[in-house]
Amino acid sequence: MHGYLMSSSVIKNTNFELVTEFARTDAKKRLSLGEVLAGSSAFNIYRNTFGQLFLDPVRAVPADEAWLFENPAALASVKRGLEQAARGEVHDLGDFSKHAKG
Repeated sequence: MHGYLMSSSVIKNTNFELVTEFARTDAKKRLSLGEVLAGSSAFNIYRNTFGQLFLDPVRAVPADEAWLFENPAALASVKRGLEQAARGEVHDLGDFSKHAKG
């Protein structure tokens, strides 16, 4: 994403809290975040015109699954199906094992 942050696409919750005050970089300009990362290991990093940084945790998607995230209609359909299943709106279509390869 280039340019300014779109609050609806990147910032999911605007309730930020101060977790470390006056953190300083070391001689190599590194900043240790330690426990603050809470299990995340990869981030998109955004910077605004004031120099503020925003870390957005990301995970890799296998290349053969990336098409789904690049196709808004297909992704919306999958999300809709998951929501319907969570509400119990399912229909048994029978056994599909005869169509399985292997």
